[in-house]
Amino acid sequence: MCGRYTVITPASALARRFAAQEAPTPAPNFNAAPSQALPIITNAAPGQIQLVRWGLVPAWSRDPASGPKPINARAETLAEKPSFRQLLARRRCLVLADSFYEWQATERGKVPHRILLQNEEPFAFAGLWDEWVDKASGEVHPTFTIITTEPNELMARLHNRMPVILPGPDAERAWLADDLAPAAHQKLLVPYPTDLMQEYAVTTRVNSPAHNDPDVLAAA
Repeated sequence: MCGRYTVITPASALARRFAAQEAPTPAPNFNAAPSQALPIITNAAPGQIQLVRWGLVPAWSRDPASGPKPINARAETLAEKPSFRQLLARRRCLVLADSFYEWQATERGKVPHRILLQNEEPFAFAGLWDEWVDKASGEVHPTFTIITTEPNELMARLHNRMPVILPGPDAERAWLADDLAPAAHQKLLVPYPTDLMQEYAVTTRVNSPAHNDPDVLAAA
């Protein structure tokens, strides 16, 4: 799964990397967590970075306050679940990041690790998004979830899942393209190459989202 990540690349650099209009991005996020508003690019507005809440609230949800808000969706079963199948066809997004965290189960407890690309550049997770409309006020609440897949060799040492990282601008454009069939989009949801990634153990400060500063990046 993917339950925590970072977005510490400056907003202007993110905009250049993804050829999109810069969002009014808050301070660098060293410990991005569910329920926070985080930068994504949707297929409906591919030239704009938007801040959207992490934790999917489907449009059909009756009560978003009490219903489930999945932060991850399994790539292998997207086409089997009606809610995700519709979003795969209609509402895909890039979730902008520059590293993520995973907790490895060990004899001495769970050890957090930071995972990033070898070149330490920003990248995009494949995601799905939706909009829930408050019928009383008419207010629109967009949310998103991150798609996960089987782990590559590096990630298999840490966990049995990994987020789908799209391998560069061509794949990112294809993921957002509305003129591709869902089957073509599904083919993009594969593990990222092991030799293009790196990881290291970090301190347990990252366990709490309240710790959102450069110290959470320090090696353990």
